[in-house]
Amino acid sequence: MKTMLIAALALGCLTGQAFAQGASCAVQATDKKLAGAAKTSFLGKCEKDATAACDKQAADRKLNGAAKTSFTKKCVTDSVGT
Repeated sequence: MKTMLIAALALGCLTGQAFAQGASCAVQATDKKLAGAAKTSFLGKCEKDATAACDKQAADRKLNGAAKTSFTKKCVTDSVGT
């Protein structure tokens, strides 16, 4: 029983981190109460980071051509939140 409880707790912690990282850039900017140039700068960097991560995911999935473009576009849009 203790093993199941520890496993559930560990899984809960990992899931929480995944959701925190999964929050869109727009939500993160709002949570940080950014505005003006700070928000623009944050969103720009966040979009660049999302593009790099999505390109890597597309490469890992061995996508090429239109499939890669479509995947990357949707991935970045979901990450940025616009």
